[in-house]
Amino acid sequence: MEGGWLRSTPPTLAFLFTHPADTLGTKCTNGRSRLASVITILILMHPVQACTVRCTDKSVRLCVIAQHLRTAMATAEQPQIEHSHLAIRGLNLHVAQAGTGELGTVLFLHGFPEIWYSWRHQMLALAAAGYRAIAPDWRGYGLSDQPPEPEAASYQDLQEDLLAILDALSVPKAFLVAKDFGARPAYDFALHHPDRTCGVMCLGVPFVHGGTSFASLPEGFYVLRWQEPGRAEADFVRYDVKRVVRTIYILFSRSEIPIASEDQEIMDLADLSTPLPEWFTEEDLGVYASLYEKSGFGYPMEMPYRSLHKRQPIEYPKFQVPVFVVMGEKDYVLKFPGIEAVLKDGVMAKFAPDLKVTYIPDGSHFVQEQFPDMVNELLLSFLKDHPVA
Repeated sequence: MEGGWLRSTPPTLAFLFTHPADTLGTKCTNGRSRLASVITILILMHPVQACTVRCTDKSVRLCVIAQHLRTAMATAEQPQIEHSHLAIRGLNLHVAQAGTGELGTVLFLHGFPEIWYSWRHQMLALAAAGYRAIAPDWRGYGLSDQPPEPEAASYQDLQEDLLAILDALSVPKAFLVAKDFGARPAYDFALHHPDRTCGVMCLGVPFVHGGTSFASLPEGFYVLRWQEPGRAEADFVRYDVKRVVRTIYILFSRSEIPIASEDQEIMDLADLSTPLPEWFTEEDLGVYASLYEKSGFGYPMEMPYRSLHKRQPIEYPKFQVPVFVVMGEKDYVLKFPGIEAVLKDGVMAKFAPDLKVTYIPDGSHFVQEQFPDMVNELLLSFLKDHPVA
């Protein structure tokens, strides 16, 4: 075994073997380990704790660390997020899962610049409460395959992917929890497949029949800029992936709509001196960057930005399932034309008879990461109010 190599058994338990020559020979007889040199054993727990046992005796009983192992294993019994790929409509889509689902299944749908990881806090909370949490990477995102023709992206594809995911996992019916552009296929799926939907909870985006018009916004509005073929790509390529994700997270966490002047691109609206939001760590940024390094930004510009005009609204929509909208009071989306009226003037209630709307003070566009405990409480309350029959 090579020195310094971490082996996980399970994810929250790790042994680190070190040796001056980077080589360690072991032989076990009657529960004893004969060691060529010093073994440093690290037990990694959450919250991060480490206990170190240094053993210089050539014969060391494994029971020396038994107590530490029991503590680590107890931590390891907490819900874990597992990963797999599903063959869905000709593509291999990455799916993260947690929990067994005694109380029901919840399907989490991310937006941009997010990924399955955006739902990490909610997935573990729901799994611990007895639900099955499923968070796919959309086609063209993260660890999922790229579609062969990105420019042909459509919201209909996303709806059909969701149906195929539920079928592949043998889930007859699920709650949908979505944010950002993920809200659109969530709403559409619930309208087209009420028999497969227990309820819908969307963060940051209400249901707007017919879509939202951006005609009154300036030319530098980020959506209009990114709808131009090649414009975002030329802007992003000036920086590495981590810098791009960092900038977008900073801009989207503000209360003002990202709008560039004529002599600016969107990436120019923040620089490295601009701090990350306090709830978003460098480690989080590293996870997002690694996933976008894999997928790139080509398809994410097609879906959602360059596909908005392709969405086919239902002529007379009427939700047959409960709908819950959660908005951060400082989410810049509230400043989009007509959004506040949809929520506060009863417009959305015409289409969703069983509608609940909640505002989170100081909440941004990334409210589920900013205030995970609050969102978890709201989500669990919604699920418990609508138990699966």
